[in-house]
Amino acid sequence: MATFDDVLVSIGGFGQYQKKIFSLIYLTSVVFSHLYVGFVFLAVTPDHWCRSPGVTELRDKCRWSLEQEKNYTLPRGRSGSSSYSQCERYDVDWNSSSGSCENPLLFVQNGSWDLPRTTCQDGWVFENGSSSSIATEFKLVCANAWKLDLTQACLNLGFMVGTIILGYTADIFGRKRCFLFAIFVTSVSGLLLAFSPSYIWFVIFRTLQGLFGRGGWLCANVLMTELVASEYRRRAGIANQLSFSFGIVLLPAIAYLLPAWRNLQLTITIPNLLFLSYYWLIPESPRWLISQKKDAEALKILRQVAKRNGNILSMKFKAITIEKNDEKVNRPSVIQLVRTPQMRKHTLILMVNWFTSALVYQGLVMHLGNLGGNIYLDVFISGAVEIPASIIIFLVIEQLGRRLPFAAGGLLSGGSCLVAAFVPENLSWLKTAAACLGRLGITVSLEMVCFVNMELYPTYLRNFAVSMCAVLSDVGGIVSPFIVYRLAAIWIEMPLVVFGVIGLIAGSLVLLLPETKGLTLPDTIEDVENIRWWKTGILKTSYQHMVLHTTETRSAKDTASVKIVLNS
Repeated sequence: MATFDDVLVSIGGFGQYQKKIFSLIYLTSVVFSHLYVGFVFLAVTPDHWCRSPGVTELRDKCRWSLEQEKNYTLPRGRSGSSSYSQCERYDVDWNSSSGSCENPLLFVQNGSWDLPRTTCQDGWVFENGSSSSIATEFKLVCANAWKLDLTQACLNLGFMVGTIILGYTADIFGRKRCFLFAIFVTSVSGLLLAFSPSYIWFVIFRTLQGLFGRGGWLCANVLMTELVASEYRRRAGIANQLSFSFGIVLLPAIAYLLPAWRNLQLTITIPNLLFLSYYWLIPESPRWLISQKKDAEALKILRQVAKRNGNILSMKFKAITIEKNDEKVNRPSVIQLVRTPQMRKHTLILMVNWFTSALVYQGLVMHLGNLGGNIYLDVFISGAVEIPASIIIFLVIEQLGRRLPFAAGGLLSGGSCLVAAFVPENLSWLKTAAACLGRLGITVSLEMVCFVNMELYPTYLRNFAVSMCAVLSDVGGIVSPFIVYRLAAIWIEMPLVVFGVIGLIAGSLVLLLPETKGLTLPDTIEDVENIRWWKTGILKTSYQHMVLHTTETRSAKDTASVKIVLNS
């Protein structure tokens, strides 16, 4: 008996066929990154102040510069702030002003410098030369600023719900179908988003993008994992993460050339329409097809892989069968994620790490603040810092396995956050360096958690399991701003302490996971339970014998084992 990975190795575990398919999927990762971080540019909030009736005429009359206009007509911020108020103006009718151009408020001061104020009842003035964004077009500032947060929260909510739905349907209807359907809906909603007539429609279309965007991306990730031999999975996965990071690095240049938000939205959406051609360019997962008793379709794809890779399917198939103890093909369910001891342990640890990775990753970005106020540089560095993490994983994952680098990422981020929290203020460079090191560590964890998640679940449950665990990353993204801003009001460094403790806990829990280096992807829950007996150095044949023995002697259960019987 041979495993599915043995068949892949015999026809080319990572040949020209897989490289072509993966290159196409990597392009989708580049564009998907724009959905993830593009909101930063769509919602740019430039410097603004209240529009005061009569000020424009007075400025023309007195020939003020912009700075003089602000100095003469805008109140300062509350609590002695030296900056101008963005959400309040003097309650003054400038049309009846009789003051001089040097002191226009003289006619209302009456010896008092504390003049009455009011809200921006007549709208806002945005800084000249500022780019068009949803904040400027829909006036999402001051009392309406919370609507920007709501928009991003709706996207994360869409990610959460859509990941669960697509994760479940992909294990029933296939990876390819769900991936292409997600691309279609994301494309249409993205185009409609660019023509949103109001804020309400913007939120609706943005939520639709979230519902299908990340779920489709995860479907493509699972498809790649199931189409490549185990020894090449890390190479394929890391290249996909690098494509995502490259997309983030590329985005600031696009946004700089297209500052108007509608033009930017169209530009980052149109490539999705081209991905619909993948219907004819990428295959369904043959591993999934076998798990669904679609042996003929799987065999056809495997022959195509062999032909493109310059190999021949020399081992003749006597039969490809799915042994079952019930009449129905297995369907994924939440119960199966926690029913058996090893599945329960894997699910708990992976959920904690998904939550921690998103929480700390986004929290450190917000804590570091913007670099010199240059949003283009901020986003560029945000993407560039992820590239070394991918390179580190690529260099060490095959030598050290999956578990140690995964755990090291969480421990490094946790330790660095704690160090940064207690570094004296006069050593700001050291504090920043420690925070950046923490960002590097948590990026390693964020990349590893998705990779390891796919290797620890059986084929018929894999997409659903990854999706369910990944939901916790959305919860982490929602919680992160509250930790950063609320706890900082108590003590400015308390968020770093929280991130440090959570990072250390998550990294320590990873050490309880089994090492999956060199392991074939499990096809049944029994295979997952038997992973705990795997030790580096044990011959693969011993593992196969154990699985064969388990298959022959197990009692009736709702699991299925995939067996490929070959004639040499």
